[in-house]
Amino acid sequence: MRFSVSFHALVALGIAATSYAAPTATTIRPDSIIKRGDDDWLSPVYTPIFQKPLVLPKLIQPLTSYTNETTGETFDFYEIKIQDFTTQVYPNLPATAVQGYNAQIPGPLFRVTAGGPRSVVRFINQVANPASIHLHGSPSRPPFDGWAEDTIENGQYKDYVYPNEAGRTLWYHDHAIGKTAINAFMGQAGCYFVTDPVQEAQFDLPQGEYDIPLVIADKIYKSDGQLQTPAGETRNYFGDIIHVNGVPWPFLDVEPRKYRFRILDASTSRSYKLTVESTAGTKLPMIVVATDSGFAESSVSTDTLIIAIAERYEFIVDFSNFAGQNVTMKNARDFSRNEDYANTDKVMQFNVGTTVSSQAGNGPVPSALVDLDFPPPKTTVDHQFKFERTNGEWRINDIGFEDVTNRVLATPKQGEVEVWDLINGSGGWAHPIHIHLIDFRVVSRNGRGVEPYEIGFKDTVFLDENEEVQVIARFHPWAGEYMFHCHNLIHEDHDMMAEFDVNNTRAEPTKGDKFSNPVNPTFRAKAWTSTDMLQVQSEVLPFFATQDIYPL
Repeated sequence: MRFSVSFHALVALGIAATSYAAPTATTIRPDSIIKRGDDDWLSPVYTPIFQKPLVLPKLIQPLTSYTNETTGETFDFYEIKIQDFTTQVYPNLPATAVQGYNAQIPGPLFRVTAGGPRSVVRFINQVANPASIHLHGSPSRPPFDGWAEDTIENGQYKDYVYPNEAGRTLWYHDHAIGKTAINAFMGQAGCYFVTDPVQEAQFDLPQGEYDIPLVIADKIYKSDGQLQTPAGETRNYFGDIIHVNGVPWPFLDVEPRKYRFRILDASTSRSYKLTVESTAGTKLPMIVVATDSGFAESSVSTDTLIIAIAERYEFIVDFSNFAGQNVTMKNARDFSRNEDYANTDKVMQFNVGTTVSSQAGNGPVPSALVDLDFPPPKTTVDHQFKFERTNGEWRINDIGFEDVTNRVLATPKQGEVEVWDLINGSGGWAHPIHIHLIDFRVVSRNGRGVEPYEIGFKDTVFLDENEEVQVIARFHPWAGEYMFHCHNLIHEDHDMMAEFDVNNTRAEPTKGDKFSNPVNPTFRAKAWTSTDMLQVQSEVLPFFATQDIYPL
């Protein structure tokens, strides 16, 4: 049990209005005197826990393709509309207004092949807020990386071109400046899997119906069944209703065999410390085989998995010894700075059947996986970044993203190896740190150390209170301007974001190219009325095919 500073406790007590002005530095927040604890509900009490099935995202297919006859490079074209819609969350309350890609939560699932066709994805904004889409974990060129200021306004579209170069679990989500928290919270997030067929055949891991995405997020509902959004929140947002793939505390029917789970923390501020437990309290091993950026060098068995916002892990769970039983994914209480409520110690349930319909991918999990080309060790630190709250504002080295003149905090040379020291000196906040473009290796962490399963390449690292983490990375493959930031979306929106510029292209444009500028007018959003597929086939895709965006 804790005392907390958060507006949302008032919602459950009927004290708070539907909307409110952001508090000033001198405001006394009324809920600072309200005791909250593990038995509290902020939302209306939700009773059908473990009674609704897990919803799996729908697979999206390309609408057309184009191949450059000279280079052999193929481009697949997809279309996604950002839409308002409603979904029934509480059985006895009105349907909840939400948003999503193609009116789905999570958005459509991409399954593409590493080294296969490039993806051209047209995002059409049909909601009020501006949007910008970041394919998180992809080494995309700056105009296609979801630069926060490169927005798609209502009634506009933008075509993003993605490389699909290496096997990994990616996700796509909103990244619009000052609007990321509310846009992503409302449902603008989806999974994007890049699969390497050679690796998959070699490792023989669970695939198909045994390869399950799990997107976790927490939310608060008001008495009318509508969402209490993070609008106006400047510190943290901790919900009391845990969702997986958009469903509160769902169940999944599984066979008594191995399953592969691709787990993503898509929450606004909450991190998780997960276990998978039988009714008798036995913790099932989670065999981690992949991190944010793909397969690790070796598999790691753990009975506890810490996952922060934007992190992804792939792990194998074997249900074979629990036929006919229920197994629960749980979340530890009193972890980090998370607020605990009545059922935030639960995530979802697995109902284990008694028969196995296929043995494909059900063999031993390999101990050795891939050889990773880690950067050579360095003894010097190239940059030190402090993630702090200063005068009520979230900052990196006392700089925020709105400080356009000073927000470039690093200018590594293309291909250069750097060590970054990430510091959270606060005893009151946690910061998951995401660095765009690159894959990094977690070198060290004070206190608890590097977790055994943080062994592969990553793009996000959890920086808990009073922690200092060192990461090492090659700054490649592209020159240009990229962002790095806290992925607590409240902190990100309130300016805990800065820029690094590979080759210092803003100051020296000749060291980059036309793709180094994230707001190159050629690739900005345009007005949309309808999509002419004939034009896509005859003009749009041939144009991208001649740009040499991702040189072969």
